[in-house]
Amino acid sequence: MADFKVVVADPKAKSYQFNVAGVEANKLIGKSIGETVDGAIVGLSGYKLKITGGSDKSGMVMRPDLPGPRRQKLLVASGIGYSPVAQGVRRRKMMRGREIAPDIVQINTVVAEYGDKTIAKILGGDEEPVEAAAEE
Repeated sequence: MADFKVVVADPKAKSYQFNVAGVEANKLIGKSIGETVDGAIVGLSGYKLKITGGSDKSGMVMRPDLPGPRRQKLLVASGIGYSPVAQGVRRRKMMRGREIAPDIVQINTVVAEYGDKTIAKILGGDEEPVEAAAEE
């Protein structure tokens, strides 16, 4: 059975990390970077999450331009997973494909559609500003 750490980035606020295991984790296997999944997988009903990347158990990053779930050595000059030290430098690096497999550990997502409640309210956080609470 697969276990994932799903990081949800909210452009309006901050990022949240959820642990997903069991049947909910199996729903993510086979999905690719760029696909949209239901937020109920991580407990955010009403939300839609877009998969933006991830990494496997040994830290290899997922590349959106490499098909399948396999690991492969690529000659890269720039982009995800490589920052050249000088202009024109290329390097052969081990990368992982764009499809989610059971040996992926972390999945990065961003909120594509918002639900009725904010994420902070769903998680039980207090959303009232301190000043408004002091006035009452």
